[in-house]
Amino acid sequence: MRVLACAYACNPFYGSEEGVGWGWVTAIAQHHEVWVLTAAYHRRDIEKALRDRPDKLGRLHFAYVEQKPWHYRPTPAWIRIESSLVKPIMNWAYRSWLISAFVLGKQLHREIDFDLVHQVTYVGFRFPGHLWKLGIPLVWGPIGGLENTPPRLLPTMGARGAMYYGARNVVNSMHRRFLREPRKAFAAAGPGVIAATSSIQREIRCWYGVDSEVICEVGLPPGTADRYSLRGNGEPLRLVWIGRHLPGKALHLLLRALAEMPSATEWRLDIYGDGPCAGTWQRLIARLGIGSRCVWHGQVSRAEALAGLRSAHLFVTTSLKDLTSTVILEALANGVPVVCPDHCGFADVINERCGIKIPIGNVRDFATELSRSIVSIARDETMRRRLAEGALRRAREFSWEAKGEAIDLVYGRVLRAACEKSSVGARTAIEVTAHSSR
Repeated sequence: MRVLACAYACNPFYGSEEGVGWGWVTAIAQHHEVWVLTAAYHRRDIEKALRDRPDKLGRLHFAYVEQKPWHYRPTPAWIRIESSLVKPIMNWAYRSWLISAFVLGKQLHREIDFDLVHQVTYVGFRFPGHLWKLGIPLVWGPIGGLENTPPRLLPTMGARGAMYYGARNVVNSMHRRFLREPRKAFAAAGPGVIAATSSIQREIRCWYGVDSEVICEVGLPPGTADRYSLRGNGEPLRLVWIGRHLPGKALHLLLRALAEMPSATEWRLDIYGDGPCAGTWQRLIARLGIGSRCVWHGQVSRAEALAGLRSAHLFVTTSLKDLTSTVILEALANGVPVVCPDHCGFADVINERCGIKIPIGNVRDFATELSRSIVSIARDETMRRRLAEGALRRAREFSWEAKGEAIDLVYGRVLRAACEKSSVGARTAIEVTAHSSR
């Protein structure tokens, strides 16, 4: 099958959205010939990967959308915009890129005659692009971004975070109700809608009346381990937290939970990443008196962060607004159990065999339960090792090979639906013609 995929964010050497895009197009290429529309600034990295692995990536073809001065690219200035209240400027730049991608996609379709088009990244629902207008079967997803941040969680994000996420809730609610392009794209995709999480699936059904299939947007990274870190007698429980230092990542909840733990419980926390909240959280560590147990690594290379993760005994995430962070699967893939909030994409990935999910109805109760969960793992190495073994097994369920099989089934369903619709249309036309000739 000839597939046209649109993946603005697509890079073999990065995580986050870029890694999602690359993972998906390579998964699709396991079964189909794929032409990928992507941002031109990825060209050097993509072509290097194609040269290095021609046997593995022979079904992938890339078309680079011309980079215009106002198109987004990850420069320091754009990154600052992305993390600020003027993020709509970035959204406008991305919409402009999608128009250029549609023009190039139409040209390619005239030359190649695609069987199906798949809108991949960005995964946000408000950006369906325009390729659904090609008039061929459409798959869209995995889709995210539909959920609002529960208002009860806003106060814990501080003034800046509450303002940002509160404003996002207002805008998000308006977009769900009034944006026309997503509504048209959902209708065009029909059985080809993929939700990133079960909660997003519910939102799609609520707002657009469309059923969707849940396929986690992130996949198993390369280098899955077959063993996990052991904890020696008397050794502190090594915790790791990785993420951008933004209000929604809520590291302060973990810090307060650790401060509540009994003094006899030995632990150490490695913190990776950087961002606007770094100074605030460092001062909180000092006030809580836990500075001697916290190691602040800052922004490091991905390889260095993964090395720290592999040596950890437990990974903790406290994100209040997310889909399914890639680092969750990286932790599982290295045999590191996960403690996380029981919401967003975490709720779908983590189960009782590989970690602990904590309800987040009340922020104070969440911090208390987080403290208790860490203490229970610190005191029971047998349980921790059982969860570590479960993490390795769970990780393999999210391989890109498995996603390739899942997306192939979605494609088959979409094409069958298109054929049935075409057959019904043809029969109707014949009946109308016959009736008219009487």
